[in-house]
Amino acid sequence: QVQLVESGGGLVQPGGSLRLSCAASGSIFAINVMGWYRQAPGKERELVAVPTSIGTTKYGDSVKGRFTIARDYEKNTVSLQMNSLKPEDTAVYYCYAVITYLSTTGRATNTYWGQGTQVTVSS
Repeated sequence: QVQLVESGGGLVQPGGSLRLSCAASGSIFAINVMGWYRQAPGKERELVAVPTSIGTTKYGDSVKGRFTIARDYEKNTVSLQMNSLKPEDTAVYYCYAVITYLSTTGRATNTYWGQGTQVTVSS
């Protein structure tokens, strides 16, 4: 069993900053991908930041230059530093991971989502 647990959401004024964290736990053999998506009310879930390979990251166009993702490979965590927040950043933010885990029959790979954490940017 694998779980993703997010933390760090909340209410912040426009121009402020927040830091989100996500920790993966369970019978993990390897974390292949770990990143962030978000979903605003009435909109589809969209990419925020996902590393595509070692040393490169794909960011959503609306967050480039303001958000920074960081992986801690030893602790199985990923964080999202969000600066210069705007009201349009208001959304539920979801941690996303593709994880190879250990099962009774060997190794298997699955996609996991966290429960989501609310970020509200408002004055």
